[in-house]
Amino acid sequence: MAVLDVPIFIADLKAHVGDHHFHVDDERHFVETYSLRQLWEIDVHPDEGCGGPVELHLSLEVEPRALLQFEDQMLALSEDDEPPSGFSFPLTFAWNLPPVQKGPDLLVFATDMARIGGTVLPLEVSAIDSFASVIDAPERSLTLTARLQIGLDRIFLGQEDDLCDVLDRSHEVSTYLLERVGAWMEDG
Repeated sequence: MAVLDVPIFIADLKAHVGDHHFHVDDERHFVETYSLRQLWEIDVHPDEGCGGPVELHLSLEVEPRALLQFEDQMLALSEDDEPPSGFSFPLTFAWNLPPVQKGPDLLVFATDMARIGGTVLPLEVSAIDSFASVIDAPERSLTLTARLQIGLDRIFLGQEDDLCDVLDRSHEVSTYLLERVGAWMEDG
C-alpha cells in the first residue's frame, strides 16, 4: 500500500479549486509506462467566466523516484516522527489566451501580473507573434505560467490548505484576464 495517495490529493485539489471560485472543466491522468512517471492535469475556469476565453490549466507531475524515496524514508520512521521534508512534486499553473488582435503593452502587463501574483504565485509572461503570411498582421498569443513545488510532507499531512493564497491569486489573475481579454481580441 502506498504511503502517499496522489489520487486523493488530486480529488482534494479539485474540491479546493472549487472553493476558490473556479469551475472544473476536465481532468486527465497520464502514466508513462516505461518510467512510471505520472501527470495529472486539471482544466478550470473562473465561475464568472463560463464559456469565456480564460482557462487555467493545472498540472501535477509525479516523479516516481521522489515518491519512492519519500515512501522509503516514511517506512523507516516511527509513528510519532514528522514526515521527511525535501521531497516535492512540481505544480504548474498555465493560462493560454486565444490570439489577440491588439494585445496589452507587455511591460505593463508583466508588471501587473507580478503585482497580483507576488511572491506567492511568481508568474512568467510570454508572448508570441505569429504571421500567417508576410502581408498579414501579426496575431499575438499570450501565455502566463507559474511553477510551484508541493512538498510531499505537506500532502501526507493534509496541509494543502497552504494553497489558499495561491488559488486566491490565481483567481485574481483569471479575473484580470477575463475583464480585459475581450478588448484585446477586438479587431481594429
